[in-house]
Amino acid sequence: MDSGHGTAIALDGITCRFGSTPAVDRVDLAIEAGEFVALLGPSGSGKTTLLRVLAGLEVPESGRVRIGGEDALTIPPNRRRIGFVFQNYALFRHMTVARNIAFGLDVRPARDRPARQDIARRVDELLELVQLPGYGKRYPMQLSGGQQQRVALARALAIEPKILLLDEPFGALDTKVRTELRVWLKALHRRLGITAVFVTHDQHEALELANRVVVMRSGRIEQVGTPAEIYAQPANEFVYGFLGEANRVRCLVENGTATLDGQVLGSAPGLPTGFAHAWFRPEDVEFQAAGRGIDSIVVDISIVGSEARIQFEHDGATLSAKLGSGSLPGLGLRIGDRLSWRPRAASIYPIG
Repeated sequence: MDSGHGTAIALDGITCRFGSTPAVDRVDLAIEAGEFVALLGPSGSGKTTLLRVLAGLEVPESGRVRIGGEDALTIPPNRRRIGFVFQNYALFRHMTVARNIAFGLDVRPARDRPARQDIARRVDELLELVQLPGYGKRYPMQLSGGQQQRVALARALAIEPKILLLDEPFGALDTKVRTELRVWLKALHRRLGITAVFVTHDQHEALELANRVVVMRSGRIEQVGTPAEIYAQPANEFVYGFLGEANRVRCLVENGTATLDGQVLGSAPGLPTGFAHAWFRPEDVEFQAAGRGIDSIVVDISIVGSEARIQFEHDGATLSAKLGSGSLPGLGLRIGDRLSWRPRAASIYPIG
């Protein structure tokens, strides 16, 4: 397992085609040892293909893959020391939990295979690690979905991989179990320090688990950064709209300043005079005294736990604001009321 520093994975110009359309298009990416990196994007963005290239399950049309400084494309998949966890667990139903975990060690050539007692000891250690002590004699169908996914993770870790790859690891689980396993997996990663790459289309999963997020679209990388960087400083409209909740309105740019109904939304250096898009988060909406902001009509009010959401219409678009539910009574708002608002901060992008 990676405990040192330096580049664990380096992808250079990776291109993969299925037919005439590239699934991955000239992708460059470096991942440092010990990082937990999320490949995030919609279906068809190329994230799973990129993960399969790392695992050796897809061979790129062009480009280089280096793992720990070695040319991975010259190394067979079973020699890359990569652990792979699939969305559907892929456990052998006719094998006990213990045999499932030991599988990667049992199938090694005799010269590389640990002694039977060492394998048994390793299985027991991993069952403790994934919080399933004493489950070795059970079969997969006797476990819950969350427990099966932990067994799949233990099996991937049994070979002491250099890299751990996870393909939508919680996609088949219900919301409560997903949340619990995310917290558990993040703590496990901190404990092990292994380099991990996981694929997800779930923005909350990526923001919660990853040290860095790689946002992909149409086979290309749109932005790479920490969750905080990508959320606060999206590189473009696609990233802004895909990562987190966002509002978008059409504004007017004049002399490098964007305005809406006479209210300044933000600076727009370099943009020509004309219409543009202003993006802002629901939590960045602040309410103003009547006539001192942008006028809109309230269309919905809802409260979930400690958070209140107000939806309002402006120029045919439905926008959202979030605030603490304790602040709601003081506003005295009802559906159909007129409210005055403006964003604390907005990002301005050209249209088209």
